[in-house]
Amino acid sequence: MEIENLEKNNNLDVENNLTVEKEQKGFLESTLGKTINAAVDIGIRALLPDFIDEQIINIKDNLLEYGLGDGIKKTIDDAIDLGKSAIGIFTGDFENISQMQSAVKNGGLIDGVSSLLDTVVDKVSDAGLISNGVAETIKQGKDVILNNVESNIENTFSEQYTAIENIDNYINNWKDSFEKQDFDNMEKEYLKLEEQMQTIAPLTKTIEEAKTIEILHNLIKNNGQDFNLSQEQLELVEKLK
Repeated sequence: MEIENLEKNNNLDVENNLTVEKEQKGFLESTLGKTINAAVDIGIRALLPDFIDEQIINIKDNLLEYGLGDGIKKTIDDAIDLGKSAIGIFTGDFENISQMQSAVKNGGLIDGVSSLLDTVVDKVSDAGLISNGVAETIKQGKDVILNNVESNIENTFSEQYTAIENIDNYINNWKDSFEKQDFDNMEKEYLKLEEQMQTIAPLTKTIEEAKTIEILHNLIKNNGQDFNLSQEQLELVEKLK
């Protein structure tokens, strides 16, 4: 029976790790994808200052139609996989934001975006949807776009560091209020934690702590703010220490 339970627990751990790894990749695809798209848009506007909004939008739509969107997703995925190997993560998920940032940097994301832009711009030009002059302007001024991409990615990770720091503060404040049995303050910190969790990268330690707090918080709340917990519930408290 003990062996069976051990095997079940091991299988559950593997499933959880795979889930977190998948969620992390999805988060990076979405977050960095939006970041890169915005940087490309800003860069094209800077390179073609005499073009009106409608013309810029048309160029961007054509780039997307000819593979920019799917290409960005694949470029991010390739950078994550290559970057993980480069920093020594051969299996499993990222443990922190620093690992994510290092993987993206070492995975050649900027170079990948550079090659992608060349390919897509050529396709759109060959299809006659933009002039050769516009195509050359975008390709020759590509560094403007890439600098925007790099800057935006740095800002994205900076925001993540701030969000994680905020979450750590909310968790510690919740713990302090719990020790004082101050439910009103617990509720304030819990609501801030709940909101901030919607914006951060899925990290196992943070997810587990937030989930434990959610269970305990709602147990106390639904029990008329009664802090008399069962032994099983007290074991959850120990996980937070």
